[in-house]
Amino acid sequence: MSAPTSAAAPRSKPRAPAARRKAVAAPTEAPADSSATRRIAESITTAIVERRLMPGTKLAEQKIADIFQVSRTIVRQALNQLSRDKLVTLEQARGARVAEPSVAEAQQVFAVRRMLEAAMARRAATELSDAQLKELRAHLREEKAAIARTDVSGRTRLLADFHVVLARLLGNEVLAGIVQDLVSRSSLIALMYQSAHSAEHSADEHVAIVEALERRDARAAVKLMEEHLQNVEQNLRLHPRIPDLASALRGDGT
Repeated sequence: MSAPTSAAAPRSKPRAPAARRKAVAAPTEAPADSSATRRIAESITTAIVERRLMPGTKLAEQKIADIFQVSRTIVRQALNQLSRDKLVTLEQARGARVAEPSVAEAQQVFAVRRMLEAAMARRAATELSDAQLKELRAHLREEKAAIARTDVSGRTRLLADFHVVLARLLGNEVLAGIVQDLVSRSSLIALMYQSAHSAEHSADEHVAIVEALERRDARAAVKLMEEHLQNVEQNLRLHPRIPDLASALRGDGT
Protein backbone atom coordinates (compact mmCIF):
# COMPACT_ATOMS: atom_id res chain seq x y z
CA MET A 1 0.00 0.00 0.00
CA SER A 2 1.55 3.25 -1.07
CA ALA A 3 2.11 6.15 1.35
CA PRO A 4 -0.47 8.98 1.30
CA THR A 5 0.50 11.99 -0.71
CA SER A 6 1.08 15.25 1.20
CA ALA A 7 -1.64 18.01 1.08
CA ALA A 8 -1.14 20.76 -1.44
CA ALA A 9 0.22 24.03 -0.02
CA PRO A 10 -2.51 26.70 0.41
CA ARG A 11 -2.54 29.38 -2.23
CA SER A 12 -1.67 32.90 -1.05
CA LYS A 13 -4.44 35.54 -1.37
CA PRO A 14 -3.75 37.74 -4.39
CA ARG A 15 -2.94 41.39 -3.55
CA ALA A 16 -5.23 44.13 -4.79
CA PRO A 17 -3.91 46.01 -7.81
CA ALA A 18 -1.84 49.05 -6.95
CA ALA A 19 -4.31 51.42 -8.55
CA ARG A 20 -7.12 50.00 -6.43
CA ARG A 21 -5.05 50.28 -3.24
CA LYS A 22 -4.36 53.95 -3.98
CA ALA A 23 -8.03 54.66 -4.67
CA VAL A 24 -8.99 53.34 -1.23
CA ALA A 25 -6.40 55.51 0.49
CA ALA A 26 -7.20 58.70 -1.42
CA PRO A 27 -9.03 61.45 0.53
CA THR A 28 -12.67 61.98 -0.41
CA GLU A 29 -12.70 65.79 -0.16
CA ALA A 30 -10.43 68.78 0.17
CA PRO A 31 -11.35 70.79 3.28
CA ALA A 32 -9.33 73.79 2.06
CA ASP A 33 -11.37 73.96 -1.16
CA SER A 34 -14.62 73.75 0.81
CA SER A 35 -13.48 76.55 3.11
CA ALA A 36 -12.50 78.78 0.17
CA THR A 37 -15.84 78.16 -1.55
CA ARG A 38 -17.71 79.14 1.61
CA ARG A 39 -15.54 82.26 2.08
CA ILE A 40 -16.26 83.49 -1.46
CA ALA A 41 -20.00 82.81 -1.15
CA GLU A 42 -20.15 84.63 2.20
CA SER A 43 -18.19 87.61 0.85
CA ILE A 44 -20.54 88.02 -2.13
CA THR A 45 -23.61 87.63 0.11
CA THR A 46 -22.29 90.25 2.56
CA ALA A 47 -21.56 92.66 -0.30
CA ILE A 48 -25.17 92.26 -1.48
CA VAL A 49 -26.63 92.73 2.01
CA GLU A 50 -24.46 95.82 2.62
CA ARG A 51 -25.53 97.21 -0.79
CA ARG A 52 -22.04 97.19 -2.29
CA LEU A 53 -23.03 94.83 -5.13
CA MET A 54 -25.99 95.96 -7.20
CA PRO A 55 -28.51 93.77 -9.08
CA GLY A 56 -27.22 92.80 -12.52
CA THR A 57 -23.54 93.26 -11.62
CA LYS A 58 -21.35 90.88 -13.65
CA LEU A 59 -19.38 88.41 -11.52
CA ALA A 60 -16.38 87.48 -13.65
CA GLU A 61 -14.94 84.13 -12.57
CA GLN A 62 -11.31 84.99 -13.34
CA LYS A 63 -11.47 88.34 -11.56
CA ILE A 64 -12.94 86.74 -8.44
CA ALA A 65 -10.34 83.95 -8.62
CA ASP A 66 -7.57 86.58 -8.73
CA ILE A 67 -9.05 88.49 -5.77
CA PHE A 68 -9.24 85.39 -3.55
CA GLN A 69 -6.15 83.67 -5.01
CA VAL A 70 -8.02 80.47 -5.84
CA SER A 71 -8.86 78.46 -8.94
CA ARG A 72 -11.83 79.24 -11.17
CA THR A 73 -13.24 75.84 -10.21
CA ILE A 74 -13.63 76.99 -6.60
CA VAL A 75 -15.19 80.28 -7.74
CA ARG A 76 -17.63 78.33 -9.92
CA GLN A 77 -18.63 76.20 -6.93
CA ALA A 78 -19.38 79.36 -4.91
CA LEU A 79 -21.40 80.89 -7.75
CA ASN A 80 -23.38 77.65 -8.16
CA GLN A 81 -24.20 77.73 -4.43
CA LEU A 82 -25.35 81.37 -4.66
CA SER A 83 -27.41 80.48 -7.71
CA ARG A 84 -29.26 77.86 -5.66
CA ASP A 85 -29.87 80.57 -3.03
CA LYS A 86 -31.34 82.83 -5.77
CA LEU A 87 -28.72 85.54 -5.20
CA VAL A 88 -26.90 84.91 -8.49
CA THR A 89 -28.13 84.01 -11.96
CA LEU A 90 -26.05 81.82 -14.26
CA GLU A 91 -26.51 82.08 -18.01
CA GLN A 92 -24.42 80.27 -20.59
CA ALA A 93 -23.97 83.33 -22.79
CA ARG A 94 -23.72 86.04 -20.13
CA GLY A 95 -21.98 84.18 -17.29
CA ALA A 96 -22.76 84.96 -13.64
CA ARG A 97 -24.53 88.11 -12.47
CA VAL A 98 -26.09 89.34 -9.26
CA ALA A 99 -29.74 88.35 -9.49
CA GLU A 100 -32.48 90.79 -10.50
CA PRO A 101 -35.60 89.53 -8.67
CA SER A 102 -38.99 90.05 -10.27
CA VAL A 103 -41.94 91.79 -8.60
CA ALA A 104 -43.67 88.42 -8.15
CA GLU A 105 -40.58 86.96 -6.47
CA ALA A 106 -40.34 90.00 -4.18
CA GLN A 107 -43.94 89.61 -3.07
CA GLN A 108 -43.49 85.88 -2.47
CA VAL A 109 -40.34 86.41 -0.38
CA PHE A 110 -42.09 88.88 1.91
CA ALA A 111 -45.18 86.66 2.17
CA VAL A 112 -42.98 83.79 3.40
CA ARG A 113 -41.12 86.08 5.80
CA ARG A 114 -44.35 87.32 7.37
CA MET A 115 -45.57 83.76 7.97
CA LEU A 116 -42.23 82.49 9.28
CA GLU A 117 -41.21 85.46 11.40
CA ALA A 118 -44.63 85.92 12.96
CA ALA A 119 -44.30 82.35 14.28
CA MET A 120 -40.77 83.19 15.48
CA ALA A 121 -42.04 86.23 17.40
CA ARG A 122 -44.80 84.14 19.03
CA ARG A 123 -42.29 81.57 20.24
CA ALA A 124 -39.72 84.15 21.31
CA ALA A 125 -42.22 85.90 23.61
CA THR A 126 -42.53 82.76 25.75
CA GLU A 127 -39.22 80.93 25.20
CA LEU A 128 -36.39 83.48 25.29
CA SER A 129 -34.61 83.87 28.61
CA ASP A 130 -33.82 87.24 30.19
CA ALA A 131 -30.16 86.76 29.18
CA GLN A 132 -31.18 86.17 25.55
CA LEU A 133 -33.37 89.28 25.58
CA LYS A 134 -30.30 91.21 26.80
CA GLU A 135 -28.47 89.92 23.70
CA LEU A 136 -31.23 91.37 21.53
CA ARG A 137 -30.94 94.67 23.42
CA ALA A 138 -27.19 94.69 22.77
CA HIS A 139 -27.88 94.18 19.06
CA LEU A 140 -30.30 97.13 19.08
CA ARG A 141 -27.58 99.33 20.61
CA GLU A 142 -25.23 98.34 17.78
CA GLU A 143 -27.92 99.29 15.25
CA LYS A 144 -28.39 102.70 16.86
CA ALA A 145 -24.63 103.32 17.03
CA ALA A 146 -24.17 102.46 13.32
CA ILE A 147 -27.05 104.79 12.41
CA ALA A 148 -25.62 107.61 14.56
CA ARG A 149 -22.20 107.43 12.87
CA THR A 150 -23.77 107.16 9.39
CA ASP A 151 -22.16 103.75 8.81
CA VAL A 152 -24.35 102.80 5.85
CA SER A 153 -22.96 99.31 5.20
CA GLY A 154 -22.75 98.50 8.91
CA ARG A 155 -26.27 99.63 9.75
CA THR A 156 -27.69 97.81 6.71
CA ARG A 157 -26.04 94.57 7.80
CA LEU A 158 -27.09 94.97 11.44
CA LEU A 159 -30.71 95.77 10.58
CA ALA A 160 -30.87 92.63 8.44
CA ASP A 161 -29.07 90.53 11.06
CA PHE A 162 -31.68 91.38 13.74
CA HIS A 163 -34.03 88.80 12.23
CA VAL A 164 -31.30 86.15 11.97
CA VAL A 165 -30.16 86.76 15.57
CA LEU A 166 -33.75 86.29 16.77
CA ALA A 167 -33.98 82.98 14.88
CA ARG A 168 -30.65 81.75 16.31
CA LEU A 169 -31.68 82.62 19.88
CA LEU A 170 -34.58 80.19 19.46
CA GLY A 171 -31.92 77.46 19.13
CA ASN A 172 -32.81 76.28 15.63
CA GLU A 173 -29.93 76.59 13.16
CA VAL A 174 -32.06 75.29 10.27
CA LEU A 175 -34.56 78.09 10.92
CA ALA A 176 -31.71 80.61 11.21
CA GLY A 177 -30.31 79.46 7.85
CA ILE A 178 -33.68 79.84 6.14
CA VAL A 179 -34.17 83.32 7.63
CA GLN A 180 -30.63 84.27 6.57
CA ASP A 181 -31.38 83.28 2.98
CA LEU A 182 -34.68 85.19 2.96
CA VAL A 183 -33.08 88.29 4.51
CA SER A 184 -30.30 88.24 1.90
CA ARG A 185 -32.89 88.00 -0.88
CA SER A 186 -34.85 90.83 0.75
CA SER A 187 -31.73 93.01 0.68
CA LEU A 188 -31.36 92.34 -3.03
CA ILE A 189 -35.04 93.15 -3.56
CA ALA A 190 -34.63 96.43 -1.66
CA LEU A 191 -31.72 97.33 -3.94
CA MET A 192 -33.73 96.44 -7.02
CA TYR A 193 -36.81 98.41 -6.03
CA GLN A 194 -35.20 101.22 -3.97
CA SER A 195 -36.84 100.91 -0.58
CA ALA A 196 -37.77 104.23 1.03
CA HIS A 197 -38.03 102.59 4.46
CA SER A 198 -35.45 104.50 6.53
CA ALA A 199 -32.86 102.84 8.71
CA GLU A 200 -34.13 104.86 11.69
CA HIS A 201 -37.68 103.61 11.13
CA SER A 202 -36.55 99.98 10.94
CA ALA A 203 -34.49 100.35 14.11
CA ASP A 204 -37.45 101.88 15.97
CA GLU A 205 -39.67 99.00 14.85
CA HIS A 206 -37.07 96.50 16.10
CA VAL A 207 -37.09 98.24 19.48
CA ALA A 208 -40.90 97.95 19.68
CA ILE A 209 -40.70 94.22 18.87
CA VAL A 210 -38.12 93.59 21.60
CA GLU A 211 -40.18 95.58 24.11
CA ALA A 212 -43.17 93.31 23.37
CA LEU A 213 -40.94 90.25 23.84
CA GLU A 214 -39.74 91.60 27.20
CA ARG A 215 -43.38 92.02 28.30
CA ARG A 216 -43.98 88.40 27.20
CA ASP A 217 -46.78 89.76 25.02
CA ALA A 218 -46.90 87.23 22.19
CA ARG A 219 -49.89 88.85 20.46
CA ALA A 220 -48.24 92.27 20.34
CA ALA A 221 -44.91 90.78 19.21
CA VAL A 222 -46.58 88.98 16.30
CA LYS A 223 -48.54 92.09 15.29
CA LEU A 224 -45.44 94.32 15.41
CA MET A 225 -43.35 91.84 13.39
CA GLU A 226 -46.04 91.55 10.72
CA GLU A 227 -46.43 95.34 10.55
CA HIS A 228 -42.66 95.82 10.33
CA LEU A 229 -42.31 93.48 7.35
CA GLN A 230 -45.46 94.93 5.78
CA ASN A 231 -44.00 98.44 6.10
CA VAL A 232 -40.72 97.38 4.47
CA GLU A 233 -42.57 95.77 1.56
CA GLN A 234 -44.98 98.69 1.11
CA ASN A 235 -42.05 101.08 0.81
CA LEU A 236 -40.64 99.13 -2.12
CA ARG A 237 -41.55 100.53 -5.51
CA LEU A 238 -43.08 97.29 -6.72
CA HIS A 239 -45.83 99.15 -8.55
CA PRO A 240 -44.39 102.50 -9.68
CA ARG A 241 -46.92 104.88 -11.23
CA ILE A 242 -46.45 105.17 -15.00
CA PRO A 243 -47.13 108.72 -16.25
CA ASP A 244 -48.92 109.46 -19.52
CA LEU A 245 -46.82 110.34 -22.56
CA ALA A 246 -47.37 114.11 -22.31
CA SER A 247 -46.27 114.21 -18.67
CA ALA A 248 -43.21 112.09 -19.44
CA LEU A 249 -42.11 114.26 -22.36
CA ARG A 250 -42.65 117.52 -20.43
CA GLY A 251 -40.54 116.11 -17.60
CA ASP A 252 -43.14 116.50 -14.85
CA GLY A 253 -43.87 112.77 -14.44
CA THR A 254 -42.51 110.62 -11.66
